[in-house]
Amino acid sequence: MKNLKVYHKGLIVVDMVNGFVREGGLHDRRIEEVIPYQKKLLDQYVKDLEMILFIKDCHDVDSVEHNRFKGIKHCIKGTTEVEIIDEFQPYLSLENVYTLEKNCTSFREALGFTELMEETSNIHHFDVVGCCTDICVVNGVIGMMNYFDQNNRQVEVNIHQEGIETYDAPYHDASLYSDAAYLLLAQQGAKILKKEMK
Repeated sequence: MKNLKVYHKGLIVVDMVNGFVREGGLHDRRIEEVIPYQKKLLDQYVKDLEMILFIKDCHDVDSVEHNRFKGIKHCIKGTTEVEIIDEFQPYLSLENVYTLEKNCTSFREALGFTELMEETSNIHHFDVVGCCTDICVVNGVIGMMNYFDQNNRQVEVNIHQEGIETYDAPYHDASLYSDAAYLLLAQQGAKILKKEMK
């Protein structure tokens, strides 16, 4: 197995799967707008041979998490909803790319996450992009930062607003919830890299 101590930076791409971007009950095509920025970061990490981690939401049909989202079943194992979007498929076979599946809103709880963080202990800088801002991104990042604190590991975590989006729905105001998420992330010590004004 490759020595993962060679990495000094990590890019975490949260839930850029079909079930949130292209199809299913919780998808929103607005999330497609952040793909170009994410791709630029991915290409830089490929060039630098630093670690890339794709997180994939992946549930059983009877997963209790569905109840938290008005019973909307999403990202069911064995369906195309759990697959990383087509734009990012070419990255998955690269040597510096890793993938973890999660059955909850926090990637910190994904099987293998703790072991991966232990094996990449020379990483002291993480960049984070993906969706959804106020759910899987905020829950995963805060959990990850708590893990680093617990283990006295000094790590800078950058949240790239231009590479993060959430879904909009009558019961879910994307702008309101995103603003709240960024405030909470900043309060927890994450560095928020704001979108460039256009």
